Amino acid sequence: MAVDVAPPWAPAGWWRQMINIRWAPPLTLLIFLGPVGAGLIGTLLPAFGYFPALGGDHLTLAPWRALARYPGVETAALRSLVTGLTAAGLSVALVLSFIAAFHGTVWFQRARAILAPLLSIPHAAMAMGLAFLLAPSGWILRLLSPWATGFDRPPDIALAPDPYGWSLVLALVIKEVPFLFLMTLGALGQVQAEKSMRIAQSLGYSGMTGWLKTVLPQLYGQICLPIYAVLAFSVSVVDVALILTVTPSPTLGVLILRWASDPDLSLQFVAAAGACIQCLLVLIAIGLWVMGERLVARLGLAWIRRGSRLAPTGAGPLAMLGMVTAAGLGISGLLGLAIWSLTQRWRFPDALPSAWSLDNWGRNFDRVAEPLGTTLWLGLAAAGLALILVILCLEAEQRTGHRPTSRALWLLYLPLIVPQIAFLFGAQVLMVVAGLDGHWTGLVWAHLLFVLPYIFLSLSEPYRALDPRYGRTAACLGASPWRVFLQVKMPMLLRPILIAFAVGFAVSVGEYLPTVFAGAGRLTTLTTETVALSGGGDRRLIGTLVVLQGALPLLLFAFAAAAPFLIHRAAFVRKKSL
Repeated sequence: MAVDVAPPWAPAGWWRQMINIRWAPPLTLLIFLGPVGAGLIGTLLPAFGYFPALGGDHLTLAPWRALARYPGVETAALRSLVTGLTAAGLSVALVLSFIAAFHGTVWFQRARAILAPLLSIPHAAMAMGLAFLLAPSGWILRLLSPWATGFDRPPDIALAPDPYGWSLVLALVIKEVPFLFLMTLGALGQVQAEKSMRIAQSLGYSGMTGWLKTVLPQLYGQICLPIYAVLAFSVSVVDVALILTVTPSPTLGVLILRWASDPDLSLQFVAAAGACIQCLLVLIAIGLWVMGERLVARLGLAWIRRGSRLAPTGAGPLAMLGMVTAAGLGISGLLGLAIWSLTQRWRFPDALPSAWSLDNWGRNFDRVAEPLGTTLWLGLAAAGLALILVILCLEAEQRTGHRPTSRALWLLYLPLIVPQIAFLFGAQVLMVVAGLDGHWTGLVWAHLLFVLPYIFLSLSEPYRALDPRYGRTAACLGASPWRVFLQVKMPMLLRPILIAFAVGFAVSVGEYLPTVFAGAGRLTTLTTETVALSGGGDRRLIGTLVVLQGALPLLLFAFAAAAPFLIHRAAFVRKKSL
């Protein structure tokens, strides 16, 4: 058996023990979960009045009484719960019905090609694109006016943002459908989907009915954690809600952010209590979802036992319409804002600008240069650090033979399921005490919490799927484990590693609340600038910011796709020349 030795460049002795790869998983958990727990405590104590820095030196229920007296808080909490459950339910239903109807067809592959790039677009950018489409002076009314609507000026109607949260639901569906679709694709490789479909079709079941009766029961357990993450995010989202809800009708997350940012420091206690309520709302939403799961499971079992072989009427075309609408709205909104970034004059109801110009980019360069630089180095740092930790954890898993249990996966999803504002509020207090408030170290750590789970999800399956015989062959030839790791596994896994890095970078680009709390207003990114301008800023500047938000991850994904081919091609040419 090969002995775990240090890499060739590492000296013997104590340094060898420091780089022992078996320390990677517990170290990652400490970096990853320790501050989350501390942040939750830092939120819970001020919620009960204990915040010595602001004069709260004893426990009290005063923050909760102030929260209960605040006008509109019950409506905001209900709006958060309803919009979150509706968005998550529509997203799951749309994805599962589409896959059930079109799995194995050419439409399935086309959907994969179209939806994958949308996954890299930040939530705020997608929300701004949708706001442009649905606004009274938006692209949809421009295309319909005046010939269909009779409008020669923007009408006084509230479509996006709207007081009821329907545009918020639509934006969340557009953004979460690609995520759930790709998570479901990954889970399909872990179940016997093809074999189950062949058996079902041999028994006379239609494609959609056979998939729902044989594949979905195997599959759902694999995707329940991503679904809970989507549900928690939808209930507690802040940046999209800031863009797509009107000021008098906010969600609870928006209210909490207002309190936390208010110059009146006494509202910090109310914000902490509100963050606890936000946590409770997520738990209620997940509890209601689990109850719905059990109800659907019972009804589904009865449906399976009846043996009906007919597909649900109209479900396939309806699922196709939903997917096309979601993808079309997402792409159209981003395209419209890209046009705005090149616009010199665009009057309503013209469908396209009457004058184009590149001056917007030059004029706005000074405004976007600092957020662009921060977004770049922050995304690269957070994704790079997370990638190193994930690779070390996966390598330790293979060397020790201990795969993470379902409980460990729950820990991995914890920052995605717990509302961001619930523990970031307390984490900000800890960063102030530690002197990291507004410092790049605290900002990288805040982004790392959300980047690392996505990189793990992207890389874990390709890493585990690598044929172990390659490593065994190299070990039989005398290679150490570190040499096998560096010279065998890393070159073979270069493409999935780069794609995982691009995924982590895209997640970092889209983070809003971690930047607001950890950056303390001194470190801003493209996303924070976009949200800050969403209340009525210059559309040309917003278009420039959104284009940059979307272009950075897409460029990195393109590099991740092309780099392995170029590297191997260069190595082949060099070897051939020798």
